[in-house]
Amino acid sequence: MMLRYALQTVRHRKAGFLGAFVALLCATALITACGTLLETGLRGTIRTERYAAAPVLVSADRMVRETTVKEKKGGTKTKHKAKPVAERAWLPAATADTVRAVPGVERVVPELTFQAVPLTGDSGARRPSYGHAWSSAPLTPFTIADGQPPRNADEIVVERALAARAGLRPGSELTVQSTGEPRTYRVSGIAHTPRGDLTHQSALFFSDDEARRLSARGGQVSAIGVLPAPGIGATELAARVERALAGTTAQVATGDDRGPAEFPDAAGARTKLVSMGGAMGGTSLLVAILVVTGTFALSVQQRHRELALLRAIAATPGQLRRMIGREALLVGLAAGTAGALAGLPLAAWLHGCFVAGGVVPGALERTTGVLPMCAAVAAGLLGSWAAARITGRRIARIRPAEALSEAAVERRRTGRLRAVAGTLLLAAGAVLVVVLGSLRTEPASTPVTFLAVVVLAGAVSLLGPLLVRSATALLAGPLRLAGPGGHLATANLRGNATRMASAVTPLALLIGMACTVLFVTPTLGNAARTQARDGIRADWVLSAQGPGVTREAAERVRRTPGVAAATETVHTSVRVGLAKYAAQGVTPAGLTRTWDPRVTGGTLAGFGEGTAAVSELAAARLGLAPGSPLTLTLGDGTPVTLTVAAVYARGLGFGDLTLPHDLVAAHMDNPLASGVLVAAEPGSGVGREQLAAAVRDVPGAVVLSAAQADGARAERQDAGAEINLLAMGLVLAFTAVSVVNTLVMSTAERFREFAMLRLAGAERRQVLRMLRTEALAVLLIGTVLGSGIALAVLTAFSVGMTGVAAPAVLPVGYATVVGLAGLLALAATALPGRVALRVAPVEHATAKG
Repeated sequence: MMLRYALQTVRHRKAGFLGAFVALLCATALITACGTLLETGLRGTIRTERYAAAPVLVSADRMVRETTVKEKKGGTKTKHKAKPVAERAWLPAATADTVRAVPGVERVVPELTFQAVPLTGDSGARRPSYGHAWSSAPLTPFTIADGQPPRNADEIVVERALAARAGLRPGSELTVQSTGEPRTYRVSGIAHTPRGDLTHQSALFFSDDEARRLSARGGQVSAIGVLPAPGIGATELAARVERALAGTTAQVATGDDRGPAEFPDAAGARTKLVSMGGAMGGTSLLVAILVVTGTFALSVQQRHRELALLRAIAATPGQLRRMIGREALLVGLAAGTAGALAGLPLAAWLHGCFVAGGVVPGALERTTGVLPMCAAVAAGLLGSWAAARITGRRIARIRPAEALSEAAVERRRTGRLRAVAGTLLLAAGAVLVVVLGSLRTEPASTPVTFLAVVVLAGAVSLLGPLLVRSATALLAGPLRLAGPGGHLATANLRGNATRMASAVTPLALLIGMACTVLFVTPTLGNAARTQARDGIRADWVLSAQGPGVTREAAERVRRTPGVAAATETVHTSVRVGLAKYAAQGVTPAGLTRTWDPRVTGGTLAGFGEGTAAVSELAAARLGLAPGSPLTLTLGDGTPVTLTVAAVYARGLGFGDLTLPHDLVAAHMDNPLASGVLVAAEPGSGVGREQLAAAVRDVPGAVVLSAAQADGARAERQDAGAEINLLAMGLVLAFTAVSVVNTLVMSTAERFREFAMLRLAGAERRQVLRMLRTEALAVLLIGTVLGSGIALAVLTAFSVGMTGVAAPAVLPVGYATVVGLAGLLALAATALPGRVALRVAPVEHATAKG
């Protein structure tokens, strides 16, 4: 019977359930989108392009592996963990001979892949460009469509798509920036492949000797393609090759497993997507629980008269709870299904934005599976059912004799269980803030940051009526100045604190979450920029509008009269154990003239080959001091042991590890310097003109002042902030929708109240003024609570990450957040209020409740 009532209620009260439907639809769409990103990170396909004609591919292992053994009762427990390195890993060239001897191998094709950027002024849709030896062209396969293969060191073959974009043909000249100095080649031929043009990269082919010179990897290859003899399957041959290479660092792949070896950046992006999708999905789920619970609470509160009548005609508490739960399941199923379907194009759009922003390579294809959709629908069903049962608990337990009176007047006392739960949640939020203040790494602090915001907003939701009554007591005086509308608004805030709290909560969540998202990156970025600005002693910075600054350009600057020192800098990441650390390589000569990381232990005087400098944070985490050995894995997986020469304080500005330039550059895909710090001799007068003249014929070389270099760092910081804002923008959009949804529901409930005020003599404009006054009061309360949450969380984040309580709160950004929240609040209150006041008051006053 209760199921029939639930169906009839949903059918005849569509408008009453619309708010819950909208909240659940947005929640499930958001969860589906985040789940799709997470699934893409876990199972997304990386299809091969370059190695399409090689059924079996041998490549180097890019993982750093660690095995731990723990003693436990009844035996030992062994754990195997692995993390990827940052750069492309390389194989010994002799591996090809081992593979060539395997039975069933018809041909072995060694491959060299290295940076080779054509300086044509064409971005090629921002796709990466790689050089190869022409002897490896059969791996795709590429064949000559026009011209001939490269026969000497000054000839090059380009793929057809690149030739079309750059207007190249046989006989044209092309300047290429590879791992060394730019060089101009003559295009000897145009190559094409029967499989179609490459989608995610551009290919340039050199003679074998020139390719070996440019790769700068003597005695190594990046991969080995294996072609089976007739009658031998790829799987069978791969197993034979794997057995032959057992005990080495080589990996054997077939099918789509070849893709990660071709696109190591796409393979590395898997971890980023898993982390990003998990963080967004977890935050979305928590926000959804908070919003949906509040929406159902308001929906059930609007039906107190109806539910009280059922209690008065002998409906049992259990029957009411079952009816409310079944109503929620019906709404949850409809909204969850629609939201899960809407989440798929949302995930496609978000993935496209990440690809366009360079966060995720296009080679990592988006996976569209049913698992995220099923999980979203299940979360919507469970969340709606739980929210409805919790919010319907009080009305279902009242005694029949009290039912109708309870429906008429909102209970003034906050339930004991609600108050206790709110206090516990507030304490949990305080603990998270304290913990956040002790976290020193961004991967650890970021999830705690947003979790703290949601938990504190949850505490506001539970303690909302108490907070609204307390705030009303403080605002009573100013509200009276607004005349009759102010008096009515004060009475409503006091008498309907629970309803008002349901509007305050999403506003506080929106403002708290938006401020946190907007200001968390600048807080960290400003501290890093300040440390870099204070620590760089250079007068000028040589930069490049391309792959980087070459060694020859840096040497020209060093030889310029009046230059005291020129420090080349490269950036990468390394692993100490499995932990990832940002690292930079710097040239030791004259380092202290251009660079001051504020050494607190040891000295940079002996920094050079075989040594390293570490930040105080890294030293504390790794237990290092000057003179300690430091064993790490470089970007391409090469292990090395160095001696710590110095410990420095400015780790945010200069990274956790500083290593010798030549050591780092030799193990990077792009060994060109990201910049060269230039210090002038005092009184020498050397300036931009002299330095620019020294590198005038170097393509893309630019001389920047210290202030301009700092501005460039700020631009890169803003680009990173945009990506973070995009990642959390959907959560903010969902929260904004919930603000409008809740306020519209809250105002729509009061049609009878407005009619009674009109019948009592209140004019239409007085009722609207009352609504505006209430909305402004709710906005003020929500702004204070949301700002307090954001300030507490951002301050703790700043203390943990920078060591000082200095969150970067940008006035314009903050004013924009509050202004948009106010606009939403006023519009969502005024529009339904105007609609209600268009109907004659007697119609509402006599309508059935």
